[in-house]
Amino acid sequence: MATYELDHSKNEALYLQIKDILVRRIQEGVWAEYSLIPTERELMKEFNVSRSTVRQAISILVQTGLLEKTQGRGTVVKPQKLVGRLGKLKGFAEEVAEKGQVPQSKLIRAGFKDQLYTEKAMLDVDDDGAILLVERIRFADDTPIALERTCWPHDIGTILMQYDLNAARYYEILENHNIYLNKAHEKIAAINATQDEADLLGIRPGEAMLEMNRLSFGMDNHPIEYTKTKYRSDQYHYDIELNR
Repeated sequence: MATYELDHSKNEALYLQIKDILVRRIQEGVWAEYSLIPTERELMKEFNVSRSTVRQAISILVQTGLLEKTQGRGTVVKPQKLVGRLGKLKGFAEEVAEKGQVPQSKLIRAGFKDQLYTEKAMLDVDDDGAILLVERIRFADDTPIALERTCWPHDIGTILMQYDLNAARYYEILENHNIYLNKAHEKIAAINATQDEADLLGIRPGEAMLEMNRLSFGMDNHPIEYTKTKYRSDQYHYDIELNR
């Protein structure tokens, strides 16, 4: 484990320096998810600070969701949320794999529909045409993360229906058929889980969720995918970098 020392000459509170050191250790995998971090007494000895200083540092990390105090055990490292980065066009499987987890899916339903008029309008499909609807539960390892509802134009849907939609990575399939995504427009909203959504994701009805609506375009700037994904807010967050 790398050794970090406090800089008493810095114009920064000691508890903030300790907080940063603890964050680095979590990010570097020194403490695995669900593992106990050292006790307050051990951290006091390591950094030669008071108990209140250690508690301030830990309190910040509890509030930000990196640590959790457990009754009778101590302070443990919480599983970290998946991070979606605005400005990056990636699929769910890519985001999960980048975190070192295994993306999985459970197919709820799939089939061609001709009465989804809102979705057909988004995809620029005629009213009398049909589109492919695919609904899945998305997992990171064995943890349900999101409910995904995706619609595709008929020609692309015909390609996808040749594969196991329960396990397929759709973007990879399309690229193998020389269909590439060029850009996408996203809208994000805060919602509350319905009873059905809560049952599927293993959460309580009314819990906060993130709803992402994405319209993706091909290289010819024609819409080829419309997806509505509802994420558990305790398992997923967006990271946005702003410049001025």
